[in-house]
Amino acid sequence: MLEEKSSLSDRLSLEVHNFVAGADLAKQYGVDTIPGIVIKGDRDYGIRFFTVPACYELNVLIEDIMDVGKRDLGLSREVMAGLGKVDWPVHTEVFISPT
Repeated sequence: MLEEKSSLSDRLSLEVHNFVAGADLAKQYGVDTIPGIVIKGDRDYGIRFFTVPACYELNVLIEDIMDVGKRDLGLSREVMAGLGKVDWPVHTEVFISPT
């Protein structure tokens, strides 16, 4: 499914790596679960999917790809300014469910 989606535009590319043989790469990107999908553009925004993107998750995946491509997170300048003041590491996990 990801191969099909990535073939829809020359602005998209897909790399598939073996989790075991590419353990160093998986560790570099913080992928510790299979499937692990890394979404990155001209820089790594830290967006990871640890699920098969089907149904509702597919919509979220496509929206994230579009946001990374636009380099726009949809946050106001005030929020971005506030986030810019955070000078310590932050780890955020978002769990989604259609229910």
